[in-house]
Amino acid sequence: MKRVLIILLTGLLVCSLAACKSKEDNKDATENKTQNKQTSSDEKKPDKEETSVKDSLELLETVWNSYKDDEKFAIGGGDMTEENMRMDAPGKYGLGDTEALDAALGFPAGSVDKIDDAASIMHMMNANTFTCGVFRVKNAGDLDSLTAELKEHIMQRQWMCGFPDKLVILTVDNYIVSFFGENELINTFKSKVTAAYSSAKTVCEESLAE
Repeated sequence: MKRVLIILLTGLLVCSLAACKSKEDNKDATENKTQNKQTSSDEKKPDKEETSVKDSLELLETVWNSYKDDEKFAIGGGDMTEENMRMDAPGKYGLGDTEALDAALGFPAGSVDKIDDAASIMHMMNANTFTCGVFRVKNAGDLDSLTAELKEHIMQRQWMCGFPDKLVILTVDNYIVSFFGENELINTFKSKVTAAYSSAKTVCEESLAE
């Protein structure tokens, strides 16, 4: 009789353990499904920095606003019109005066019809210390050729008030970001752009100093 009870109890214990194991397996499977679903959902969410840029000014403002106070320097933004001129902030640059666009930012006057928006920041004391122009290209097919043309145009220009140290040109989606000036300022600005936009690509990094 005792042997029968022992066998029955052993059987019940085995069944109980099997049931517990089954519940744990089911629980693990459910948790895995939930985690996989969450991972899949997270993978579908676009990164904030991948959101399309509204315009050239927004791109420059995003980069400039990422500077710490002790990293900033005196700048002016935009063109010489009352509407666009800014102190201590980036500004929109009008495309109507092609000669001014060339003289200030180095953009080839003959290719202005290939862009539809621009913005700028410039060192208040000396443009050769730091100048940046951002240009939105109308057609993606023109991006490479226009970037190459811009590089060549700036490399060959006649400089006044000393030579900038370096020219860097990046692309961010359909935007060209061109900046030249003193090495440390240029390197910092480049790091800020690439940190703000993961799609940023370096197209040119050339010395301008004699």
